[in-house]
Amino acid sequence: MQQRQLGLSQKAAAAKSGISERSGRRIERSGKTRNSSERNWRTREDPLEAVWQSELVLLLEREPSLTGTTLLEYLEEHYPGHYDQRILRTLQRRIKQWKALNGPDKEVIFRQQAVVAQQGFSDFTHPDSEIIIQGEVFKHLLYQFRLAYSGWRSVTVTQGGESYAALACGLQRALQQAGGSPLEHRTDSLSAARNNRQNVWTDGYSELCNHYQMQPTRNNLGVSHENGVVECANGSLKRRLSQQLKLRGDHHFDSIESYQCFIDKVVKKLNRRSHSRFCEEQKALQLLPEFQTADYQTLNLKVTRSSTIEVRRVVYSVPSRLIGERVQVRLHHDRLVIYVGQQQALTLTRIYPKPGEGRARCINYKHVIRSLAAKPQAFRYSQLRDDLLPNDTYQQIWKYADKYLATRESCKWIVTVLRLAFEYDIEQELGEDLLKDAKAGHFDSIIDLQARFLTGNQQTFNATPQHDLVSYDELLSTMKNSTTEKTNVESEVLF
Repeated sequence: MQQRQLGLSQKAAAAKSGISERSGRRIERSGKTRNSSERNWRTREDPLEAVWQSELVLLLEREPSLTGTTLLEYLEEHYPGHYDQRILRTLQRRIKQWKALNGPDKEVIFRQQAVVAQQGFSDFTHPDSEIIIQGEVFKHLLYQFRLAYSGWRSVTVTQGGESYAALACGLQRALQQAGGSPLEHRTDSLSAARNNRQNVWTDGYSELCNHYQMQPTRNNLGVSHENGVVECANGSLKRRLSQQLKLRGDHHFDSIESYQCFIDKVVKKLNRRSHSRFCEEQKALQLLPEFQTADYQTLNLKVTRSSTIEVRRVVYSVPSRLIGERVQVRLHHDRLVIYVGQQQALTLTRIYPKPGEGRARCINYKHVIRSLAAKPQAFRYSQLRDDLLPNDTYQQIWKYADKYLATRESCKWIVTVLRLAFEYDIEQELGEDLLKDAKAGHFDSIIDLQARFLTGNQQTFNATPQHDLVSYDELLSTMKNSTTEKTNVESEVLF
């Protein structure tokens, strides 16, 4: 109408207003514009008119979390044949409108303003991509630390769940990379950091935070958005790792160290976005102490007469010379370091029970094979028998030996094989060679086996020629004559 008042034709005015010419004529005839939002009448009959105010609103007032699907099932049950799926969308829109006008108040998110060097956040996450290390699926977690102000992050590969050792290892690595520590460190309800039953910090975590002069805090139980700085970063990290693995072409790595290097490269690219803000925040971080604190838990155990120790429901074998000794075990997330007094005795790879299994074993036959060789018949009914066999190859060899050899002979034969594999460090070659013979039902006797092995071993030495025994007779004869002549001379002098 404004365009018409300016003198434009009906067709031009309609085009400028974005409506059809027909609508322009109708509006001009009515003398006013139509505002659809002012309509207050229904164009069709309300299918919920009979039950909305009298029943459904009462149910929603009693329990506002009821959904449209639930209320439709209620109507179908109480009014068979009157209501069906065709009114579901109408019912859902009506419920949504009722909740907006009459429903309970909703939780409000108060967005926080990040302060330089104030907060650092920690969290663990499961990677979405399967990782293969040395041909086996690698079960692990990713620990992520992130500074709230700059968004700078550090990611560490950890094993065995959300343990204190994994938290301490990842956190200290992150602080060393950042070059300082924030004033406050926040986690979710980690059992490694917080005793949720007693609602107190664990001793180890308190000492860790005190060492780096950080105030420990945590978000409220079940309120994950309070830890959102790192929670949202977990998603972007996993998406970026997935893309980089696809670009790389495979998920196979030679070692955990090479996998960690791959992750560090990905994280370095992510940190480029926050480089300028991180440089600003890094200057305000607290100085790090001269030394790191312990990232392990200490256990004092006594080695059993079976040459084993038990740590976190896992039985480990140790060298038999430690039997009866009380040792200190420093429990890291990926290894056990065993000390006798102040001297380090050995390091073992830490393992964890498989899902659904309460216990596990980590037995190395090399620790006990010399004792077992002295009493080989103990092998058959040993509780650790299957664990003493180092791999599938030797387990197959034992099955064939137990099948084709006599009962006592099979035990003595397999123990001898293990002893040879240990003493001469030929575990793989010997196992592959013997498995071929075992599948054919052929087993060398122990004497033949030792002779074959020892003969092959002696080829590396140069044979020393033996002197002729006649030369020894001549030497003895010469010495005897010399002694006789000396005696005669001494007698003449005395006379």
